[in-house]
Amino acid sequence: MSIDWKAYDPNGFYDELISAPGIPRPAAKTLTDYLRSLGDAEIHERKQAAEHAIMEMGISFTVYTEGGNIDRAWPFDIIPRIIPRTEWRRVEAGLRQRLTALNMFISDIYNEQRIVKDKIFPAEILSQSRNFREQCRGIQPTHGVWAHICGSDLVRDADGSFYVLEDNLRVPSGVSYMLENRQVTKRVFPELFENYSIQPVDEYPSQLFDMLASLSPRPLDYPEVVVLTPGIYNSAYFEHAYLAQRMGAELVEGADLVVCDDDCVYMRTIDGLERVDVIYRRIDDLFLDPEAFNPDSMLGVPGVMRAWRAGNVALVNAPGAGVADDKVVYAFVPKMIRYYLDEEPILSNVPTYLCMDDKEREHVLANLDQLVVKPANESGGYGMIIGPHATPTQLEEFAELIKRDPRNYIAQPTLKLSTSPTLCDGHLEPRHLDLRPFVLQGVRTDVTAGGLTRVALRKGSLVVNSSQGGGSKDTWIVDTDTRD
Repeated sequence: MSIDWKAYDPNGFYDELISAPGIPRPAAKTLTDYLRSLGDAEIHERKQAAEHAIMEMGISFTVYTEGGNIDRAWPFDIIPRIIPRTEWRRVEAGLRQRLTALNMFISDIYNEQRIVKDKIFPAEILSQSRNFREQCRGIQPTHGVWAHICGSDLVRDADGSFYVLEDNLRVPSGVSYMLENRQVTKRVFPELFENYSIQPVDEYPSQLFDMLASLSPRPLDYPEVVVLTPGIYNSAYFEHAYLAQRMGAELVEGADLVVCDDDCVYMRTIDGLERVDVIYRRIDDLFLDPEAFNPDSMLGVPGVMRAWRAGNVALVNAPGAGVADDKVVYAFVPKMIRYYLDEEPILSNVPTYLCMDDKEREHVLANLDQLVVKPANESGGYGMIIGPHATPTQLEEFAELIKRDPRNYIAQPTLKLSTSPTLCDGHLEPRHLDLRPFVLQGVRTDVTAGGLTRVALRKGSLVVNSSQGGGSKDTWIVDTDTRD
């Protein structure tokens, strides 16, 4: 029995593959025709092939709440998501514009603070920022870049338009899963890669290494680049090890590094100390250097901030970049683009209410059952409430949280997130999804062709995070002009 696309109903949502029952979008027609040609047994075999590949390749993530069983296999759906390249060009331009403005904002905040003096960005938001680091004042990193790696989360609404949901500028994760999704899909559907002109993503590790190397304080052909991990129990440890291996860089923990009297960072090796030029750190600011931040941290490197301030080592992302990784600050990004670049934003924000504003807070509290409310600095879908899916008790509790600390909350309308056909118990059903492209900025800016698509595997759910029951898909940016 083959797939019957006429029986697949997106239920009024914008679907990435099917515009209406039985009618595929132009860029998806080759894929939908191919899937229709497969019987149930063949689709089941492809799904099993993907599961075996994930186990064989060791693709996993960690859920802290599951005690002794720290690793879980990566949840993956074999039906890819397709975005025409003609649409993607605009998204790519918007991401380049956005990260340029964000880096200018961070640099300004730690130096002249022109945007505050000109009353474009409220001083009170900065004064109450949890991620502003006084230790970073006066620093000018190489190329003027603070957030070298950004993962901005995008969503599509009912009309198919892309919106930026949030920017991840501290320690963005997920790019390894984007790369592995592509490898698994090539194993499962190798023949489809002959019929589509799919933009590659495989060059990301080399682009990442080139960007990191360009930040070296020493003019070397092959600077010493290391990936600093908190260790095996971190939820993203698979990614830390994966990227280090793909770049040919050393994977280190804090105890493997030392800052000597010359304010340079050295790596302990069996041959003695070896100087380190660039640290791609996957440790949060407060645990990075016990001399500068949390004195009880056992994860970081004592003195590494001294070495960075002296210009003897590059830190990626730079400490303090998280000042722009705040959902309240997010609301001001369109103004930043106009202020620093004198341009109109190419990509729009989701309409956002600031609970610290009296009138906007009144609106939020009066319409809590219709809105999504998020804390300013949480990630992974934690600490938020989706009004239409919440109980009266939950709404009351959240109203009190907002009244107690209005600066810490924003609210947004409940979007009709786009869907994509997803295999659920042997048949296809629409499931909501988002997209996290990755942007590298150093001497140049590189944007991944697509990104990490996360899908809410639970019916009706809008939460796509893997730690809360979400999964993932391969994302194809398809050149429809040259497709066979």
